[in-house]
Amino acid sequence: MNQHPVWPHVDTHLPRFHALSDAVWAVPETCYAEHASVALHKAELEHQGFRITENVANIPTAIIGEWGEEGPVIAFLGEYDALSALSQQADIAQPQPITEGANGHGCGHNMLGSAAMLAATAVRDWLEETGHKARVRYVGCPAEEGGSAKTFMVRDGVFDDVDIAITWHPAAIANVMRCSSLAAARIEFTFAGRASHAAASPHLGRSALDAVELMNVGVNYLREHMSDQARIHYAYLDAGGISPNVVQASAKVRYVVREPRTREMRALIERVKNVAKGAALMTDTTMDAQLITVASELVPNGPLCEAMHKNLESLGPPPFTEDDRAYAAKMQATMNDDDIAASYSMAGLTESGRKPLADFIVPDTTLAVDLPGSTDVGDVSWVVPTVQMWGANYAIGTPFHTWQMVAQGKSGPAIKGMAHAAQIMAATGVDVILDADLRTRAKADLAARVGPEGYVSPLPQNAVPPIEEMAGQT
Repeated sequence: MNQHPVWPHVDTHLPRFHALSDAVWAVPETCYAEHASVALHKAELEHQGFRITENVANIPTAIIGEWGEEGPVIAFLGEYDALSALSQQADIAQPQPITEGANGHGCGHNMLGSAAMLAATAVRDWLEETGHKARVRYVGCPAEEGGSAKTFMVRDGVFDDVDIAITWHPAAIANVMRCSSLAAARIEFTFAGRASHAAASPHLGRSALDAVELMNVGVNYLREHMSDQARIHYAYLDAGGISPNVVQASAKVRYVVREPRTREMRALIERVKNVAKGAALMTDTTMDAQLITVASELVPNGPLCEAMHKNLESLGPPPFTEDDRAYAAKMQATMNDDDIAASYSMAGLTESGRKPLADFIVPDTTLAVDLPGSTDVGDVSWVVPTVQMWGANYAIGTPFHTWQMVAQGKSGPAIKGMAHAAQIMAATGVDVILDADLRTRAKADLAARVGPEGYVSPLPQNAVPPIEEMAGQT
């Protein structure tokens, strides 16, 4: 392993950011409601001497910490939102909630924000030590899970002066994300009908619940006639009440529509809306469709991916111990062969078996596999050359958004993987500060990928962050 000059600074600050990660894990908050979590991040930014901007893009739980006065602007993107109904005790290899029905960090964002700020702090120390000029930022981004806060932050110019953006995501196998993702939108469909006595005068009622159910049936038929990569999901928000002897006068359903490209997603949304209109027509109800959030697909960056992978090869995998492997093996015993194969597949690998932890590096010749999910990092990647990596934090096979991920969120392997990701991000940040040609090539690569039209915000005109609509939801 070749020692990078920024890595000792990561080691120096790791205890504080380990504590930050654990503290955020202990107060899991969802979409736009991350008040305790952002307060913890603000306190650490203050301790580290960063200049702080709050209420970024008019989002109370978004925050920026910055150090430096001149030079290229390097932004490390962090997140800290959790997921609902995933409460789970730490280090227990069976479902065992702390509080039944409460939130839990089932996507590792407690570590995501901590490692990103750790990387920013390490680069700040390296700048002070060497005298090089740059502005390093930590951008605390809320509501990645369903709220698409970064899309609003991009639209409001938060990233206009950023030269390079760097981030990561906790996972099972460390590798560089060379892939795209699915564009995604959340739309709420509200149907209004007429209440009546379901036995005495059903002919006078117009059921909004019938409309929602007919819409769902219609969308299920639509699935045969959309692309293989498209995804549509739904959840009832209001089923019209609990009285079956009353014709339901109102009902609401939330849909998520995903496609590989934003343009294709917009077209699919219109088809889903047409199904909703048909359901309203069949039931003699009215329908209102409201776009709540939207996120563009990821734009990978070749030069930055290459630079990040070189650092990954130089550092090697996290220094897992036999105790770490034994711990991970107990967690992995709760997973099946399909879960394990999915972890390898997401990393572009075809291997299988019961290796508990990823003590290896994915070769840069591995085929990039596009994400089957979505992220609002996509919108940042359209306007700023962006690079990110998967961490090696969990037992191989750990499914995202599960109690197993929450259970491992404070473990030894998780924190070693978090420190490992911070080292890779910090080293990549130093690389782009020192190498003006790398920054130039990264910007040229982005321009070539987005084309002459560039970024067009997928948000409707005058859209505002859905803080009231989404606060505390996922």
